[in-house]
Amino acid sequence: MASTRFMSFLLAGTAPAPHSPGSGRAFSLCPPTCAGFARWVSPTLRLALLLSVFALGACAQTPLKRPAIAYVPNEGSGTFSLIDTASDTVIGEIRLGGKPRGTAISRDRRTLFVSDSPTNSLKVVDIAKRAAIAQVALGKSPEGVSLSPDGRTVAVAVEESHSVTFIDTATLKVVADVRVRGQNPEHAVFSPDGRWLFVSAEDGDTVDVIDARTRMQVAEITVGRRPRGIAFTPDSRVAYVACEIASTVYAIDVASRKVLAAIKAGQFSNGLTMMPDGKRVYVSNGRDASVMAIDTATNTIIARIAVGQRPWNMALTPDARKLYVANGRSNSVSVIDTATNTKLTDIPVGSLPWGVVIP
Repeated sequence: MASTRFMSFLLAGTAPAPHSPGSGRAFSLCPPTCAGFARWVSPTLRLALLLSVFALGACAQTPLKRPAIAYVPNEGSGTFSLIDTASDTVIGEIRLGGKPRGTAISRDRRTLFVSDSPTNSLKVVDIAKRAAIAQVALGKSPEGVSLSPDGRTVAVAVEESHSVTFIDTATLKVVADVRVRGQNPEHAVFSPDGRWLFVSAEDGDTVDVIDARTRMQVAEITVGRRPRGIAFTPDSRVAYVACEIASTVYAIDVASRKVLAAIKAGQFSNGLTMMPDGKRVYVSNGRDASVMAIDTATNTIIARIAVGQRPWNMALTPDARKLYVANGRSNSVSVIDTATNTKLTDIPVGSLPWGVVIP
């Protein structure tokens, strides 16, 4: 090919012999004058030209990376707001109706799994079509949704049946329904290694532990009043649980199921999000209208950031440079710079945003 012949010319510094289109051979990229040109071009210039060719080839073959989209379920307006995380602007909306709450995104980023309390179901939303394409019947008042690390199972905390429902993502069939000891479970979260599912019992002071393989409850851990958000360190060794009435975050050793630390947070602490390196965990404080950063090495508060009213559930961008916080009573999402722990902006969304998910 012509490009190959040109590369040979740049590498060797000699021009290929000219030949015509009608000769039955490939037409040379270089005319006869190339021979003189090749003798004239210095090795340094040939190297620069060669690097330019490689760079152009790499650009042509590497697809442009799209900015991550943040999906915000608005339970008051029955919609999802779609936020471009590069520009921090709303670029679209998915109208579902009902009360979308807990949400997980499939590993191929094509599907949203959304709990909906009016229909007591898990809605399956095609992101490209921006519409629900299926739904799975659940118990009354489903809320938190978590996707297993292998992407094969969705777990849904169902408040009024005091249970966690496991759904196969390929068949959309219920494969297990586990009755937990705690009352009104709000969140059910898989550990990063897929071994455990921690469940926060809202009307109590315990965290239920389910073996994700056997789908049986194996432990109950006492924490503060009204546990809500849950976040694990990346190695699955420590789980953090925010307790709203206690206004405290509890660090739990997953292996021993013992509380390692009780960290006093702001008033009505609820949502939790862990940094990918496990060095910080963020907690939202509903009554304080703030988010706090906790150093996981010392289990101490290292920053406090003012956000909108009734901050709830949160999510990080894939590069972890920005944290998006749903403000339920401000109908907005606050964006936090995680390098400086400062608020960048507030983005208006729908009514009563419940949380944020970012693939």
